[in-house]
Amino acid sequence: MSTLEEYMKCPCKRLEAGQTADAIMEAYREARARGAKEGFIPVLMPADSERFTESLEWEDYTPLEKYRAEMLAKPVADGKAWFAKTEEELRKWGEGVPPAPEDLGPMEGGEASDEFTGILDYNRPRRSIPLLLAEIPVTNPWEVFAWVPFGGWNECPLPEDHIAVAKYWYEKYGAVPAVITEDVLEFSVPAPVKREEAQALAWEQYLYCADIVVQGCESIGLLADILSKSTTWFFWWD
Repeated sequence: MSTLEEYMKCPCKRLEAGQTADAIMEAYREARARGAKEGFIPVLMPADSERFTESLEWEDYTPLEKYRAEMLAKPVADGKAWFAKTEEELRKWGEGVPPAPEDLGPMEGGEASDEFTGILDYNRPRRSIPLLLAEIPVTNPWEVFAWVPFGGWNECPLPEDHIAVAKYWYEKYGAVPAVITEDVLEFSVPAPVKREEAQALAWEQYLYCADIVVQGCESIGLLADILSKSTTWFFWWD
């Protein structure tokens, strides 16, 4: 099995374990600013997780250079249409979808999120696991998923679906993929979503990753309140 650095085939900076959440955010912001000038998108990944590296080495994604070239050359699907199709399918089967988007619960009680949590060591509060800050050589943020084939398991969307959704969210909200682990994805956004737009976004995020509601905040309204205060978005597929 390749190391993650060998797999990524791009410059990677190692961040040793035990970094504070603030230090991780500072390193990420510095890389974002540099990437805008040098032509890369920075993404934080677990440095020493064999499970993560193995998840990127499916036969469907090899040879890697061919996969990346083909994915980058493909037209990007319509992200908004992906949400409509996903909702239609879920309603058809009656699985996990509330009766109507309006039935979301009260939009209150949420706490702001302005740092990444999927890279923290839960045995050491607000301290990081060993990380790689990969400088992915793509032009557009959504193309990260052409370079890193994340998804296709546990109801996690396929890489091409992540590309479509990420393009749609980038164009609408400025959302940029920033953290990828074996089961967590986090985005950075330049500002919290406007309150009047938060419920529609929360509904989309539920369709994209039901676990953040079903096994997380338990209310789309609460999720909307969180989004109206936050500059990071968290997704987790159990």
